[in-house]
Amino acid sequence: MSQAEDFTPAQAGKPLARQLLAEFVGTAALLCAVIGSGIMAERLSAGNMGVALLANTLATVFALYVLIELLGPVSGAHFNPLVTLVLAFKSPPSQKGRAQAAILFIACQLLGAVAGAWLANAMFDMSVLQFSAKVRSGWGQWLAEAVATAGLILVVLRAPAAKAAGLVACYIGAAYWFTASTSFANPAAVLGRMLSDSFAGIAPASAAGFVLAQTAGALMGVLLHSALGVRQAQTQG
Repeated sequence: MSQAEDFTPAQAGKPLARQLLAEFVGTAALLCAVIGSGIMAERLSAGNMGVALLANTLATVFALYVLIELLGPVSGAHFNPLVTLVLAFKSPPSQKGRAQAAILFIACQLLGAVAGAWLANAMFDMSVLQFSAKVRSGWGQWLAEAVATAGLILVVLRAPAAKAAGLVACYIGAAYWFTASTSFANPAAVLGRMLSDSFAGIAPASAAGFVLAQTAGALMGVLLHSALGVRQAQTQG
């Protein structure tokens, strides 16, 4: 969920520590919004799963847009290990510190996902330490995650910087509804949602399949981006 074409350890001249804080806070806030809105939606929807999913979708889209706008200038607003890896891979090989920075980004994203899940659980008077019992498995779910992640990576790589926040948020909102998995598209989201036995949760036994499917989808997104060629905005001037 980045506004940068390449992974830059010193995004816009910002110290790495500040970027890592932005990735931690952004991922935590995103997972808190996803899980918290799911809990609220489930409690208020009187069993209507369509209404609950719609409420969960809207809260996620709004939160994601705000977080990218706020934190994009600091860290690029990745909030997703696969986005970080793709952008690091696309960076020039001569760029110093990209591997170390990518590892630190991913560590902060994963820690943020855990913190966000725990915060959501605590706000709704649920046990902070818990695991989801919601099984999400099968070829349809895995294919959905591959498709959702491929689309996300394609948007990240091709969206004009000024429109990235809106395009990413809109894509995720749409993918909630056109994929069977409700579009996790993010290993950090899998980790966070594994830690809440609620509407947005995923059972630990289902996590590996989702992450593998997301990784395959990220690769497909990169290949599709390459096949489409240079973005029009890059050819001007």
